[in-house]
Amino acid sequence: MALPSNYSTAPVSEFLLICFPNYQSWQHWLSLPLSLLFLLAMGANTTLLITIWLEASLHEPMYYLLSLLSLLDMVLCLTVIPKVLAMFWFDNKSISFSGCFLQMFIMNSFLTMESCTFMVMAYDRYVAICHPLRYPSIITDQFVARAAIFVVARNGILTMPIPILSSRLRYCAENIIKNCICTNLSVSKLSCDDITFNRLYQFVTGWTLLGSDLILIVLSYSFILRAVLRIKAEGAAAKALSTCGSHFILILFFSTVLLVLVITNLARKRIPPDVPILLNILHHLIPPALNPIVYGVRTKEIKQGIQKLLRKL
Repeated sequence: MALPSNYSTAPVSEFLLICFPNYQSWQHWLSLPLSLLFLLAMGANTTLLITIWLEASLHEPMYYLLSLLSLLDMVLCLTVIPKVLAMFWFDNKSISFSGCFLQMFIMNSFLTMESCTFMVMAYDRYVAICHPLRYPSIITDQFVARAAIFVVARNGILTMPIPILSSRLRYCAENIIKNCICTNLSVSKLSCDDITFNRLYQFVTGWTLLGSDLILIVLSYSFILRAVLRIKAEGAAAKALSTCGSHFILILFFSTVLLVLVITNLARKRIPPDVPILLNILHHLIPPALNPIVYGVRTKEIKQGIQKLLRKL
């Protein structure tokens, strides 16, 4: 059957990203706080990575996992925010076909990698508090290396079909994406093909990966809380919980912003379409900016390492 006359069979070579289609005047006002948050995220995570690298006392599995989280945060920021700022400052709205799907892959895979890293960090805290005598033999450098390979392999392999499925669709007409970034749903709905399987795969994969991580995190902290409540020594319970405080705060940052983003997407018909777009951008900025600050403020060893680093400059 012939295609309708308003469809073009010519392959799409690039997309145009239209940030905040209803409120484009926001862009100039938003560029300053977004730029400051981006610089804060890059500077704080770089400082944390250098401190852990140079300070011998921080060469421990817990801090290696924190380094992995910082690297994931930086890659996510660098994948999304420079392009958004280029649109705000230079009106550079075009993104190549391959560049769009590469961005889509990194966003989907690294988001679930972060969730998986939080799960591994929760297990680290569980072993440290519930099995302290066995901690040095369980949480080793080899464990961290295997965990890092698992984080990258599991999430990279399972999320790779999302951009592949989207890239194989037929884009027959419009190439204007009403979003600041190449999300799967924003791009695939421009296709003239059936995208039911595409959307279903992303939904099932995303909730399976994020949901399983969340369940294991909740279980870890349930066991931790039960173990802490059994401690009778004065002040020992508070000390044990303080070692989990920073990690718990990071999980709250990550899951709260993600939960608000999900809710606003589900209630898309009741709220302005620009709100989910803004929240999606902030989700790639706020946790990366706050994660290293929380650990730097709450962890004595990291705070001392940063102070040593600053004295050397």
